[in-house]
Formats: sequence, C-alpha cells, structure tokens
Amino acid sequence: MSHDGRLLRTVVLGVVGLGLIAPIVAGLWQTGRAALGILPALGRNAASLGPWHELADLPGFATSLRLTLVTGLGSSLLSLLLATGFCAAVHARMNTSAGARMLTPFLAIPHAAMAVGLAFVLAPSGWIARMLAPFAGWDRPPDIATVNDGWGLALMIGLMVKEVPFLLLVILSALSQIPVARHVAAGRALGYGRGIVWIKIIMPQVWPLIRLPVWVVLAYALSVVDMAIILGPSNPPTLAVAITRWFTAPDLLMILPASAGAILQAVIVGFAVALLMAAEAVGKMLGRWWLRRGGRGLAADPGLWAASAGVVALMAVGALAMLSLVVWSLAWRWFFPQILPENWSLKPWTGAQDGWKRALSNTLLMASATVGLSLALAIAWLEGEDRARRTRAPWAEALVYLPLLIPQIGFLYGLNIGFLQLGLSGGIWAVIWAQALFVFPYVMIALSNPWRALDPRMIRAAAALGAGPERRLWAIKLPVLIRPILTAAAIGVAVSVAQYLPTLFMGAGRVATLTTEAVTLSSGSDRRVTGVYATLQAALPFAAYLAAFAIPALLHRNRRDLLGTPAT
Repeated sequence: MSHDGRLLRTVVLGVVGLGLIAPIVAGLWQTGRAALGILPALGRNAASLGPWHELADLPGFATSLRLTLVTGLGSSLLSLLLATGFCAAVHARMNTSAGARMLTPFLAIPHAAMAVGLAFVLAPSGWIARMLAPFAGWDRPPDIATVNDGWGLALMIGLMVKEVPFLLLVILSALSQIPVARHVAAGRALGYGRGIVWIKIIMPQVWPLIRLPVWVVLAYALSVVDMAIILGPSNPPTLAVAITRWFTAPDLLMILPASAGAILQAVIVGFAVALLMAAEAVGKMLGRWWLRRGGRGLAADPGLWAASAGVVALMAVGALAMLSLVVWSLAWRWFFPQILPENWSLKPWTGAQDGWKRALSNTLLMASATVGLSLALAIAWLEGEDRARRTRAPWAEALVYLPLLIPQIGFLYGLNIGFLQLGLSGGIWAVIWAQALFVFPYVMIALSNPWRALDPRMIRAAAALGAGPERRLWAIKLPVLIRPILTAAAIGVAVSVAQYLPTLFMGAGRVATLTTEAVTLSSGSDRRVTGVYATLQAALPFAAYLAAFAIPALLHRNRRDLLGTPAT
C-alpha cells in the first residue's frame, strides 16, 4: 500500500464522514431530541413521551399509517414480482444494452414530473377517460376518484411506474453475471418449466446481487412525499406527507409530534427491511426443503406472461404520462372528451416565463454544483482505493447506502436545526449541501463497477512507461471511463432535479426549483402552467442522459477501441 494512496483514502473518507454522514447523524439526533419533548427554543427542556401521545391522538394518524404501509409495501412487492416475471419471460429474447436504453426515459424523469403526468392521464378528465368516453357514453368526466383516491391506488401505480424500470435494470445487470442460458437449458432438459427454473435456480443467485437496491426501493416507497402529494390521498394523507405538513404548520408546538412521526417513519423503514431479511431467511429454509423434496412443481409460465403484460401496461401508462406533460404545456382550449386539444398555444410558456426561468436557473445551479462535488468525491474515493490497493470494505458500502435507506423526513428537520445554528439554512448553498447527501450515493454506485472493471493491464503498461499516479488518472482512466463518468453525472442530475424535501426544508421555502413549483402547482392550479414546469423538470435529466451518450460518441468518432472495432 502506497503512502499516497493511504493519505488520499483517509482524506476522502474524512470528507464523506464529516460532510455527508455526520449531518445525517446530527439530524437524527436533533429530531430524536424533539421527539422526546426536548426543544429549548420553545422552552421544552425535559424529556417526556408527550410528543408520542400527541402523535397518536392526531386526527387521521391511524389512517395515515395504514396508507403508508399498504402503498409502500404493496408497490414494492408488486414491482419486484412484475420485474422478476418479466425478466424470466423475455430475458432470452432481450438485448441487455437495448433494454437499458429503452428504460432510460423512465429512469430519467423525476418522480414529481411522472406523478404530474400520471395525474393528467388517470384523472376523471384524463386521457384514459377520454379514450373510453365514446364507448362508455360519457359527455362529461365520470364521478370517480381515480387520483387522490382513499385507498392510494393511484399512488401505488405511480410508484410502480418508477420502481419497475429501476428493478428491471438492476435485475438485468445481475443476470449479466450469471450463466442464465446454461442454467435454463439444464433445467429444461430435466423437465422443469421456465418459471420453476427461475424460482429454484436463477433467483437464489440474483437476490444477493439486488438485495440493497430492493431495500432502497422499499425505503423510498414507504417515505415518499412529492408523489404522495400529487397522487395520494389528501385527507388524511400518507404519514410522510402528514409529517411534512405538521413540520410546516403555523403552530410551532406541532414540531414535537412531527418529530415523533419522523422517528416513527425511520422505524417503519427499519422494520420493513428487517421483515424482508426475515422473509429471506424463511425463504431459504423453505427453498431447501422444496429442492430436497424434488418434483417438477407447478407450471409458472402463465404467471410470467401475466407479469409481462403488467409491465407492458405500466410502461404504456408511463409513456402516456410523459407525453401528456408536453401536450398540456402547449394546450390552450381542450374540452372533454376530445382526445387532443382543440387549440395549441405557447401562451402557457410565455405567460409563466418569469417564474419558470427563476426556478430553472436555481435548478441548473444546484444540479451543476451537487453533481460536480459528487463526481469529484467519487473519483477521489475510487482512485484512493486503487492507489492503496484495497477494495471497499463492507462498512464503506454501508456509508454509501446509508442516506438512501434512512427516510429523508427522519432527519431533515434536525439537519435544518443544525444548519440554522451554523447560520447556513435558508440559502441556496444549504440546499446544495443537503442535495449532495443523496446525489453522491447514486453517483458513487453508478461509477463503482465500471471503474473497477477497467482493464488493469493498461494501468500497468502506463506505469511501466514511467507514468505516475496522477498521469495515469488523467491520461488513462478518465478518458477511457468518459462514458461511465458522464452516465453517473446524468444520474446525479436526475437525482438533484428530483429533490423536493431537502429543497423545502433547507431552503426554508425561499429557494424555488422546478420540483417545488411543480408540486405546489399540481394541487389545483392551471394544468397548462403545471405542464410547463413538469416538462422542464423532465427535460433536464433527458438532456443530461443525451449528453452522456452523445459526448463520448463525438470524442471517439475517429478512434477505435482496444479490440480494434469502431467506437460507438
């Protein structure tokens, strides 16, 4: 291990620990104190369980808790089943790279923008109702609660439209590390159906590779705020939305039960992850018993094709949602049940240009700053590992995933208190710091595998020619990894643009972004103006992904890769 590598690694870990992990811990500490009734600013200095009693007595608390569990657990489980069934049914016919490109629009669009588009599609006056109107004889929107319904079905659909593509990408990536075709051929030769082969042989190998991403999906679904505001029930809402309202209520004493609710939200996510781990242990025992018992099992192919049909339906609804954003932003006169607007106009764009220009500039500034900081930190981390000749320890992996597994509402209030004490809250730099807590993990995860897969022979050859560590980094690693680096940057842009709670809390409501404005406008404002903001919000990640594909192709247009084939 070189001294240079050890020093770089120590510095990076120190920055991650103090700049990213310590704020989360401090935020949880401050929120936990308030949850126990300790809030000196309001004259509360003695610990008590009063906030918890107040939380339990709040109107609608039990319903909010039920909605959170049903929508969070239900959407995550259904998304996992649908993604697994789809991969099992069509993996042999699917090109992995083509599948990843097909999923890119669904992964790039922020959750709030997708939720706005889905509201346009699923609403009683939305596209689906307009398509059904000639057959149902509707001349006005039906009196059916298809959005903000009391059961949270619209919210579950919205979560699944975003979760299924992510899980598909994760599973496809895991399958590339397993000889799937050989396993399926061997199982079929022994008389097993494709579905049973996947259940008995493929998924036990895939699950360890996708466990952490599934935890992230589960944590997000149980604590989502922006999608729940737009698509979920409103009175009472899900627990995370209710907590956000209590934190921002005019009555400052509501901070105490809100803090208790925030800690409860974190406990719920921890319990759900523990439940998933317990289910995994039980599944292992039952799986071994099933394998020893023998038998070909029941035919699972109908279930696989049903899952495939479900995925196709979700993708179709998601595509309609994305298209509806642009249509509504250009619509001027659109009566029910017309499929398309009667008149088109740019007036929604020109009439609201002062507002969206300010929000767009703030969003671009924060995305550029957070992605730049996150990329620099991720590259320094990985380069430090290379120079120290050490792989990432399990505890370091936990540091990366920690901000994604702890609900944002669980520590952002406490983090805001800490920022206020430092004189940082309420400004754009506080929002940038808070967004970096969530952008860095995604950038790090996206860049890690391509970085570690870099052919070490190139590095050894450069070292043999006298190139030092810095020259090897700038002349070999970064140029060769330009596409993964830009892809990680595009993912970072998508994450930054999508941040709602960090902007709301750290900006104290004074920092307007496309996301905060789109969520605010979605609650009853002009659909055309809402479509403008949501279209812009969706366009930024799309532009970032387009640049990630186009820039390497432009730079390498006259080069050949290491195998001698034309660069793509």
